[in-house]
Amino acid sequence: MIYKKTDDFDLKTIAESGQCFRFNRIDDSLYKTVAFDRVLHIKEVDSKTLDLDCSKKDFDKVWHRYFDLDTDYSSIRRSVKNNAFLCECAERSEGMRILNQDKWEMTISFIISQRKSIPAIKTSIERLCRLCGDRIDDENYAFPTPSQILLTSSDKLSECGLGYRLSYIQSAADLFYSEPDILSRLEKLSDDELLEELKKMQGVGDKVASCIALFGFHRLNFFPKDVWINRALSEHFKDGFDFDTYAPFNGVIQQYIFYAFRNANR
Repeated sequence: MIYKKTDDFDLKTIAESGQCFRFNRIDDSLYKTVAFDRVLHIKEVDSKTLDLDCSKKDFDKVWHRYFDLDTDYSSIRRSVKNNAFLCECAERSEGMRILNQDKWEMTISFIISQRKSIPAIKTSIERLCRLCGDRIDDENYAFPTPSQILLTSSDKLSECGLGYRLSYIQSAADLFYSEPDILSRLEKLSDDELLEELKKMQGVGDKVASCIALFGFHRLNFFPKDVWINRALSEHFKDGFDFDTYAPFNGVIQQYIFYAFRNANR
């Protein structure tokens, strides 16, 4: 189906933002994402037009929410002011959106992400999906369920390059399997309560919990701090970052900084 963009929406910016690990560039204008047991190809026809290989019904049911199309990101971007560095980050990140991703998948993905580069994270996740997940088509596999991970031997799982994170993943899978309603319980919590609950999981600290909250639970005020963000804050915000100004969208601002600062310094 054809989608006409009316707000910030750039495939490259989203794919390289560090928030998603199964959203990849096929060529200069074509991208593929695997989410919610589906595969979606998205082609940029021109600066205002996208061609998605899904039905209107599937778009309304899944992809409209996935791309968070009810949030006005251009307004958030235009709210950035009074800091030259931050204004430049927002300008370079035009097109950024925070995806509505699967909460369970983001929990495991960001546990895997610890002390790994983005390419290494993607490789581990794809290996895990091929090992445990259901086949969607000839090339793509769904993200495995907690039970599928628990039914796979540690020896096989270790072949996915999980390293010391393996026990954390198995512990999370056991938690989600033993408490089927855990997501509905966590969704009802305040931001502070959610962060503390996520940190109760084995191997989950402030940074990983903040990433899960922002990219999994779509709590847009979370501001995860990795190496790139800490460097940017140290170099450009000597007096501290003004979180009050950009609430409740500090997570979007974090993505502007991460994307622009990382790309400028790689």
